[in-house]
Amino acid sequence: DASSSGLTQNSVVPELPGFYYDSEKNRYFRLLPGHNNYNPLTKESIQYKAMECKRLRLLEEEEKQKKKTTRAGLNSSMLLQKRQLGLLSSTSYCRLVHELKVNCMQRRKIEIHSPDSSVAGTNNFKIIVADVACERIFTVNDVEHGGCKYGIINLSGLGKESLTVEMYDNLYFTNRKVLLFHSTEKSLFSLTHFSKLCLMGIAETPGCASLLPASLFSSTNPGDRPGMLCSFKISTAWSCAWCLNPQADNCFSTGLTRRVLVTNVVTGHRQTFGTSSDVLAQQFATQTPMLYNGCRSGEIFSIDVRQRNRKGQSWKAIRLFHDSAVTSIRLLEAEHYLMAADMAGKIKLWDLRTAKCVKQYKGHNNEYAILPLHVNEEEGLLTAVGQDCYTRIWSLQDAHLLRTIPSPHPSSKDAIPSVVFSSRLGGSRGVPGLLMAVKQDLYHFSYN
Repeated sequence: DASSSGLTQNSVVPELPGFYYDSEKNRYFRLLPGHNNYNPLTKESIQYKAMECKRLRLLEEEEKQKKKTTRAGLNSSMLLQKRQLGLLSSTSYCRLVHELKVNCMQRRKIEIHSPDSSVAGTNNFKIIVADVACERIFTVNDVEHGGCKYGIINLSGLGKESLTVEMYDNLYFTNRKVLLFHSTEKSLFSLTHFSKLCLMGIAETPGCASLLPASLFSSTNPGDRPGMLCSFKISTAWSCAWCLNPQADNCFSTGLTRRVLVTNVVTGHRQTFGTSSDVLAQQFATQTPMLYNGCRSGEIFSIDVRQRNRKGQSWKAIRLFHDSAVTSIRLLEAEHYLMAADMAGKIKLWDLRTAKCVKQYKGHNNEYAILPLHVNEEEGLLTAVGQDCYTRIWSLQDAHLLRTIPSPHPSSKDAIPSVVFSSRLGGSRGVPGLLMAVKQDLYHFSYN
């Protein structure tokens, strides 16, 4: 994508192996390997320059163009007229209004204050995750000595000039890698593990699954902040999920290297299911006691957690297949459909009743990263951040790409944005929009 415009302009110019043609200077330049420090002209530098020019151009266009349209002939007055004539149902009208508003969102940087002056604006955001009501967001930030801190940001003041983040020293997460968070009414579950190349140089160090208390998201007793409820030693973990189904209450699952581990946090009982590949993504169903897993091999399968562990493939209830490693899975509310993204940049919507792909959402960019999907069914939107650091928003209804948002920071592996979208940021009376955390900055894309 970054070099598509250049290839179109230079399509009549013959390609010479080991050379690059510069259309501005109208001449060829010799290409050298990326590790050569004497000549900066490499394929990597050319691609990065093209991507950066594209990003800056899109940012400039977004500043100039305040009103956009997602589809030809679609505008607010036409939608209202069709709604009054009875040509649009209330559901379709609300969905199309969200499409219009999303395409006109304006970026605003949020100033963050912290009681600890050494925290605000100095540590990079790794992950931001909203609670169920979108009243607060849980943040994980890198710190200079190689660990991380977690923080709570109250979104009730989102319309103001600044927000306050309450940061806490994370004594339990001794490594920078935090895999996943899932918030419920009862608890907040997070999983971390040591990297094989951690700063201390210790390889194959066991990690831990830690259960954080719900009081972190409570404003009733701000003075009572327990740091952790319980911790379980788990090594080589890739993913995790907390179970909300009463038939398998108090359980969480971890996706490991070639196996799935389901743990009861009350009794400590564990069930192990062997797999043929690493499990990179997981989610429990709420209406049935099923656990869905996405693998490095591209397979997606479900497990009935009520059964005992078995060997072989007989315990796999549903099996779907992608051509590349599955990095994220999301069940839709009725749990008849499952959204899945892979490392080939493909996002597919699967009908679990027929085990067939019914929609594909094109435009996502991914080759190696484990990137989440964000599904907002009430608004009819799908949001995903690509490896190229662009945030893309699609219509759930027809897979139409509504908007591509460039990152405010130059693209890099350590600057992939983390986002949260909701039509009620800050609670039931909150403001709709998108929150984006990049590096040390937090941005709010608000409806116009």
